[in-house]
Amino acid sequence: MSIEIEDKFDVQADYTVPDLTKLGDVAGPKTYQLVALYYDTPDLRLAARGITLRRRRGGADPGWHLKLPKAKGVRQEITHPLTRSTKVVPEELSELVRAFTRGAELVAVAELETRRSVTLLKDGGTALVEIADDQVKGTVFGDEPKIERWREVEAELLGGDQALLAKVGKRLRKAGASPSDSSSKLGRLLDRQPAPRAGTEPGTAGHTVVDYLESQVAALLAQDPQVRRAEEDAVHQMRVASRRLRSALKAFRKIVTDTVQLQDELRWLGTVLAEARDLEVIRARFAGELAQLAPELVTGPIQTRLGDDLHRRELEAYERIKQTLSGERYYALLDALDRLVAEPALGKAASAPAKEMLSGVASASWNRVIRAYDTAQAIDDYERRQIAMHDVRKAAKRARYTAEALQPTLGKPMAKLAKHAEAVQEVLGAHQDGVVAQEMLTKEAESARQAGEDTFTYGLLIGLERGTAERAEAEFPHVWAETVEAVRKVI
Repeated sequence: MSIEIEDKFDVQADYTVPDLTKLGDVAGPKTYQLVALYYDTPDLRLAARGITLRRRRGGADPGWHLKLPKAKGVRQEITHPLTRSTKVVPEELSELVRAFTRGAELVAVAELETRRSVTLLKDGGTALVEIADDQVKGTVFGDEPKIERWREVEAELLGGDQALLAKVGKRLRKAGASPSDSSSKLGRLLDRQPAPRAGTEPGTAGHTVVDYLESQVAALLAQDPQVRRAEEDAVHQMRVASRRLRSALKAFRKIVTDTVQLQDELRWLGTVLAEARDLEVIRARFAGELAQLAPELVTGPIQTRLGDDLHRRELEAYERIKQTLSGERYYALLDALDRLVAEPALGKAASAPAKEMLSGVASASWNRVIRAYDTAQAIDDYERRQIAMHDVRKAAKRARYTAEALQPTLGKPMAKLAKHAEAVQEVLGAHQDGVVAQEMLTKEAESARQAGEDTFTYGLLIGLERGTAERAEAEFPHVWAETVEAVRKVI
């Protein structure tokens, strides 16, 4: 796996790559003949999302390549050794695009034959930038194959920095190259259609909300391949995207209507993701605390129980996630999210001016936090009051997500509101995390005791976590008072 950062340029047939010697040592050009078969569903679902999946022969890196867009000019490339079959995509790669294919067959849709002339910009023995001058023949398969020929130049960052890549691009443009409108050769060749999106009127509340929902659906889909590979923080980011979507559907229910069932399915997905994420966080938390203790204070096989054992449970949770992400219920949820963006049920409020309508939504989201706090504080029983304070945390998180969604439309006040809501969320979260950690440590200590192990260090960690929870609880009144006063000036 690697991150591909490149700039693409369209050039005329008689274009000449300029002299780059002032930017570094130049090696080449070296010429390759490349033949690549591209795979997609018959209705081009991968191409609609800017994803390319190919089997390539020739050049310095023959094999299967899956490229997933991460940002403009930046793609994650996952490779697999070349296989003999041209009809069957390796399972390791087809698995990573299931969120997009949703069970549809992957077939060869196009072929690219490329005569590539490669020039390297180097610093001694380190390759900094690769400049690929490509003469391309593209064929789209079908009842009547379509053939197109063109020339393009790619500048790909290897061991250099973005500033050097920009300088190379400037030289190429000065010589007559123009930035390409297509992010990939396949995108240029295919008559692909982007994923459908509702035609809302710019400046309306509906347009603003659908924009935000579209961005969060894209964020959730983008994390799917990363979660399947168990990449760091991927489960967390996917869970955040599902939470943001749920929060938005609740906050903007008068603008986008009839989403209760979709909210329930997003909650289900969040629950599926929660186990692995919680184990990941708590394992890292305990590892950090143990690392700070003096060696003589760490007794018994506690590092195995709180490290290896938790990691094993985390991997088992990941396997359950992978099974879920390949199931019909998950595919149905993704289909529902596509429909949410393409053809949402819009209420009358959707046609109202965005600023006028959405300012009230921001105020309502914070008022919900106030009501949750007042309800909790009215409870005399300490344990029940602490449970109710968890609702305050959830309301603060929802207010934060709502403010972040509204920031592009309502500006700086929403950035401030999001920051203040996050402060409440974090201090209550610190308390909750300390309580949960104590509960887990108590259970693990009991298991260790029954196994005849020394439990001294468990007691130390429980004490540390109790202190964390108590400090957060003591800090909260001050944070709350400051936040209420600050928010009053914002909304």
